[in-house]
Amino acid sequence: MAKQLRAPTIDEYLRQRLTPVEGAIPNISGIEMHGHSIPAGTVGGDLFEYINFRQRYDIGARIRHAERLAEEFLEPLPADAGPGFRPRNCVDDHVQWLRLRPNYRPEMEAQYRFAKRTEQIRLAHDLEDLYCTAGVMVVDAQGHSIISAKIASTVHDTFHALMLSDLDHFGKTTPELFENLNLRMAQSVIARNALGVNKEEQAREIATMVYGEIHPGGYFRFVNFGHPPPLVFSAKYARLMDVGQAQMAQFLALGLQLPANHPDRRRYFSMSWRERPIQSADIAEITLMSPGDILVLYTDGVFDGSDPVARERLQGVLQQNYQRSAREICDALLNDALEQDELLRKAGDEALIDDKTVFILKRT
Repeated sequence: MAKQLRAPTIDEYLRQRLTPVEGAIPNISGIEMHGHSIPAGTVGGDLFEYINFRQRYDIGARIRHAERLAEEFLEPLPADAGPGFRPRNCVDDHVQWLRLRPNYRPEMEAQYRFAKRTEQIRLAHDLEDLYCTAGVMVVDAQGHSIISAKIASTVHDTFHALMLSDLDHFGKTTPELFENLNLRMAQSVIARNALGVNKEEQAREIATMVYGEIHPGGYFRFVNFGHPPPLVFSAKYARLMDVGQAQMAQFLALGLQLPANHPDRRRYFSMSWRERPIQSADIAEITLMSPGDILVLYTDGVFDGSDPVARERLQGVLQQNYQRSAREICDALLNDALEQDELLRKAGDEALIDDKTVFILKRT
């Protein structure tokens, strides 16, 4: 009799879906990368994921689809297309609506069709860039419990749903994706009132996130929501470098701050109001200039981003290991963090132990 497989527990399920598989590591020319997470308990609130565009999406099929639509959008409606004609696509649908407007003029249709065609041409062009682009996402949900893992999972699922929409409409990630993700994590006024929660209470589903895209030549563009800033280690000078973090845009943790002009702003709580939505200019940039240079993403279970003593210790670990592989450097930093956990246990400060994630991007 065949042995029945045991269903995973909720802890096992969440831990599995928040852990990337080795086969997902993207292959970018001149770049080596590796990341890993260690939860503080059976499951935690850290999420680390590679976004391997070539593996996750059929880029070629998407390009062909965009090119086909570019031609199809130019085709006028058949001469016998009456009120009951079924639109072939979204452009036909809009043109049918236009024809019912009292100010309709025939040239409006041609202008609209041409504009929509050029959108698809640009979309196909931007999709081409994904062949040599990879993404990485690091999320740190407050706490290290099943609830924290659920929050991280919500960020993960929302991000990927919004990514599908962005690729369908733009062929790339856009600032609107992050603005919508931020809104999804915001606290609903209606839900809070229905639950009878005092708005002064601090219990919120808080998560920090950094998402970046890696390009050949060590070019890294990223957006940061309340997360510790990236570290850059120079192989030439064998030390951590100042990368001008004060000039890099950094938003509050996901859901804590909405733009003042958002149409749904009265439906959500916001700690403060941002002057405007996220724009392309808010996407920070770092370039690894020389072979051997390293970029490090991490969560506060490894380093909180501000303690100078901890920064000096991490620099020492990097100095000892920077000539090794990305995987070995990642392991060395995580082992150092685990050693710090042992010191906390001996001091009776186990409550300070947190989930740990490290991602290494090394220019080869």
